[in-house]
Amino acid sequence: MRFSAVALSLLLLLPSAVHAQGKKPVKITMETSLGTIKLQLDAEKAPKSVANFVEYAKAGHYDGVVFHRVIKGFMIQGGGYDESFSQRPTRAPIQNEAANGLKNVRGSIAMARTGDPHSATAQFFINHADNAFLDYPGRDGWGYAVFGKVTAGMDVVDKIAETPTGGAPPFGRDVPITAVVIKKVTVTQ
Repeated sequence: MRFSAVALSLLLLLPSAVHAQGKKPVKITMETSLGTIKLQLDAEKAPKSVANFVEYAKAGHYDGVVFHRVIKGFMIQGGGYDESFSQRPTRAPIQNEAANGLKNVRGSIAMARTGDPHSATAQFFINHADNAFLDYPGRDGWGYAVFGKVTAGMDVVDKIAETPTGGAPPFGRDVPITAVVIKKVTVTQ
């Protein structure tokens, strides 16, 4: 009888343990004015960041925003401003998940933030190069939370990174002279 109770307890715990470690990656299609980027988001290692990005995507927040900060050999950043550089409203910031083991390598997508480690809302960046200095613990004890990677369209990321930039208000520099628009972001799985 004792063995049966223990076995039953283990069987009852097994599905939740499998569910907790078995979160499927989320697939995203990002259509831009320079081509399509496909992303795979890691819901297991960065659940808050992925849920946050997916919620913004499903709400249409990213449709019509631009990559407003582009630095070749570093990263391309978007998710916050439309073509007239009006900032889109956001929800409350999320907890920084940079200690998840994912690295800021070429092709990874991470949450953008201010100097406050827990200030990420809708803005994100795609690393154009390996940027280990952004990894946890970073220079500020936190780093920048990677939550996925490019699976197709790195050539589009390269095109965006090659875009000539200049200064434009409210930004001082690194703004594409010709807008690079995110036309639509779709959760495909």
